[in-house]
Amino acid sequence: MALRTPPAAAAAPAALRPQFQRLAVLGVGLLGGSFALAARRASLAQEIVGYSKSPSTVQAALAAGVIDRGADSALQAATGADLVLLAVPVAAIGPLLRQIRLGLSDSALLLDVGSTKSDVAEAAQQALGKLALQFVPCHPIAGSERSGVQHAQATLFEGRRVVLTPLPSNPERFVDVATQVWEALGAVVSLMEPGEHDAAFAAVSHLPHLLAYAFVYAVARQPRGPSFLQLAGPGFRDFTRIAASDPTMWRDVFQANATEVLQQLQGFKQALAGFEAQMRQGNWQVLESLIRQASQSRQDWASPTPADDAP
Repeated sequence: MALRTPPAAAAAPAALRPQFQRLAVLGVGLLGGSFALAARRASLAQEIVGYSKSPSTVQAALAAGVIDRGADSALQAATGADLVLLAVPVAAIGPLLRQIRLGLSDSALLLDVGSTKSDVAEAAQQALGKLALQFVPCHPIAGSERSGVQHAQATLFEGRRVVLTPLPSNPERFVDVATQVWEALGAVVSLMEPGEHDAAFAAVSHLPHLLAYAFVYAVARQPRGPSFLQLAGPGFRDFTRIAASDPTMWRDVFQANATEVLQQLQGFKQALAGFEAQMRQGNWQVLESLIRQASQSRQDWASPTPADDAP
């Protein structure tokens, strides 16, 4: 897996941070709202315009000072903007790009926050054609099981990794500016190929979410499930926290990255079968050895941020 850090020259000091006349945030939820707040704090844009499918979300964003102005459509928000953030489920990125294409200037930088990248890259190229060179796919490894603009935080991206998966058509200057934008928000930027990204996050993010959903479903659907849940403590809470994440968003992620997630699921089933076999055979020393190996791997793992299991 090639996880690369952009050259030091790509990172601009505070005095040389990119300055935008207008930031358009399409999808003013947790990530979009947090991006807007962080951009405001970093003085990246003179004006922040927001659009969401729900007018009440736009009103909430206005009331909270997340955006300066609401737009009636995605096209209206993107028209005249020189920085556009698409903070919508991955399945909606292609259609959204088609909606805004006619309003894009030839110098506008487009970013997204999707959890899968191969599908997003393909959707951008199909929707934008030659304009795809202005779209730099991004995945901030930050978030929460909570959704909505009411949970937006200006500090959400501080110290968090953001993976960029540039398109072959992206000029270096667009990748450089995208890097500088995220670094201005406090993020740590890395570069990967889209396919490498999707394989990696199938293992460390997408499969864990699938397992958490399945586990909660299995416990809750038992005849005595509700009474069992009343006894659940911190271990259950920690293991299942991500099962409270947005179902529609995660359905889209599983659909977009099904091949990689299913491959990881097969590996997990084999490992689980091995643990089960030792229990059935009463091989408790072997089971302990398996547990010890897993425990040591977990201890050796160094998490760069507390939110790296977020979507």
